Amino acid sequence: MRTFAITALCTALITLFTGLSPAATAAAGASPETALMAAHRAYLKGDRAALARQAEAVRGHALEAYADFWRLKLGLGEADPADVRDFLARNAGTVLAEQLRRDWLRLLGRTGQWDLFRQERPLLAQNDADIACYALQDRWRRQEGPLRPGLDPFWNASRSLPAACEPVADALYESGALTPDDLRDRFRLLVRNNRLSSAERLAERLPEDRAPRPDRIPAVYRAPARFLEGPEVDLRTAAGRELVIVALSCLAADDPPAAADRWDRMAQSAFPPADQQYVWAVLATHGAYQRVPEAVDWFRKAGATPLTDEQLAWRARIALRQHRWADVNAAVERMSPASRREAAWTYWQGRALVALGRLEEGRKLYARLAGGTDFYGLLAAEELGRPLAVPPPAAPPTAEELAAAAERPGLKRALLLFRLGLRSEATREWDWAVRPLDDRSLLAASELARRNGLWDRVIFTADRTVAAHDFSLRYPTPYRDALSGQARLRRLDEALVFGLVRQESRFIAYAQSSAGARGLMQLMPATARRVARKIGLKGYRLSRVQQPEVNAALGTGYLRGMLDLFDGSPVLAAAAYNAGPGRAHRWRDAAAPLEGAIYVETIPFSETRQYVKKVMANAMHYAALLGGGTQPTLRARLGTIAGAAGSRPPEDE
Repeated sequence: MRTFAITALCTALITLFTGLSPAATAAAGASPETALMAAHRAYLKGDRAALARQAEAVRGHALEAYADFWRLKLGLGEADPADVRDFLARNAGTVLAEQLRRDWLRLLGRTGQWDLFRQERPLLAQNDADIACYALQDRWRRQEGPLRPGLDPFWNASRSLPAACEPVADALYESGALTPDDLRDRFRLLVRNNRLSSAERLAERLPEDRAPRPDRIPAVYRAPARFLEGPEVDLRTAAGRELVIVALSCLAADDPPAAADRWDRMAQSAFPPADQQYVWAVLATHGAYQRVPEAVDWFRKAGATPLTDEQLAWRARIALRQHRWADVNAAVERMSPASRREAAWTYWQGRALVALGRLEEGRKLYARLAGGTDFYGLLAAEELGRPLAVPPPAAPPTAEELAAAAERPGLKRALLLFRLGLRSEATREWDWAVRPLDDRSLLAASELARRNGLWDRVIFTADRTVAAHDFSLRYPTPYRDALSGQARLRRLDEALVFGLVRQESRFIAYAQSSAGARGLMQLMPATARRVARKIGLKGYRLSRVQQPEVNAALGTGYLRGMLDLFDGSPVLAAAAYNAGPGRAHRWRDAAAPLEGAIYVETIPFSETRQYVKKVMANAMHYAALLGGGTQPTLRARLGTIAGAAGSRPPEDE
């Protein structure tokens, strides 16, 4: 991200904005903004003495609370509770109060200061996993009510148990509220989700006659096929069978057909029927993830064994690729109510019901989604014969509404932080400030962001409106000369280019990802260098990649290359742009063509799956806003994805 230098002009503007007179600023020596930036550097270094000195120079400034916040955070372990509470009271309702209260509650729980913890926790606005676990600890201490319902969301999650929840889990196990079967089920969940260290620790808690030796698990995990073919396989004991299940789970993650073949050759009768079905469910889930056609039948062999929503999603996806609509419907029917309400599964169950002849039921599901601006809202509307229409724009914010937005303390602080280059802090301030706003206030705040060139906040804020919309703010077109000019030069759909940039960078010209991707179109240095050579860009240097004109030339050049590689398919080009062309190619069917929407839904990487959906939906809205004649439907844009047979797989970058 760009860090703006604190020039004399910028300082004068900020001083005027905060109401400090130049005389007062001069009397204090260095400007408050300079002192605040020095305080921030001291905070990052952990220099409490320097931070305290600089904090004094920020007194009376609109961002004074930040210096106090940083000071308290560095010394929170030794802070007087009265000082912390004083800060929370003075800054009540702000994002800084929320952050400090969250950090303090974690400390209070960790150090067992339960009276203070109980007093402060109801004042936290947003939920936090660690704090929820500490609250369970407090209830356990006081023997207050059943604890299992509070633990279950963490216990049944595929990630490691928060450390704060472990004492509660231990207590529930000792009391019998967590049974050996509960421990075994979680052990299996961790194994199949590659949480090996957590699985090893949990194995130590399993009853001895049921527990695979924890010291054996790493070797089995590293070489499951070798173990399954070796002499150490023991089907006589529950512990031995459990280790076999570990091996089959690990082998299936790399090679589902090999795992299924080994399981077919094994004496399955040695396993209880429930375990047999469990193994088939594991093989089927990994098979579906890797697009193995036989996974549909493996799911059927799993019978009625309980499946997680994630497993049921993959059962639906592999059935989609084969147009097994009864299996799609059956998978969605077994999902939790929350998952069934997700747009993806509402749409695909609607498609399944229509395909099965239950037209009216399917159309009712489409109607739930139609009118939404997301990928499946657009597809559902098309199924009902409703073309995309941009909502009429709400009346522009009045001068009074804009003035009110500019005077909101949170937005005021956010603008100052953006001007100082403290983008992370500024973004948190902005997002917190717009949480409670109504539609009119959101539109005014979005327009305020637009006038300050904060395109990511323009989009974020306008996206939150419920009834009054302005799609020119939701789908803005900054840098249009550069982007549209390069789109024409590369024979690209202008709407697709804007849709991709909106998803990649939210039009932050100097954006840089943690992986090193840069600029509007988020190019990795190696990719930028290669494309620069290919398109003959003169004077290329890495330092120029974030310049909008240069980035637009490189990004559209790369997108053109992906489209050419995949016969003009925008779906495959978007998937390749995000995950690499090799993966986009491998996700196709081996031989048969796939409907574009089915290809998208069955992309195995969640990030890429969501990315492609958003880019394609963005392109639809940009096409409607930019005009240019009759535009294709989303289904037409998605097209048909040709089978991969006979084509050479490209390499990922």
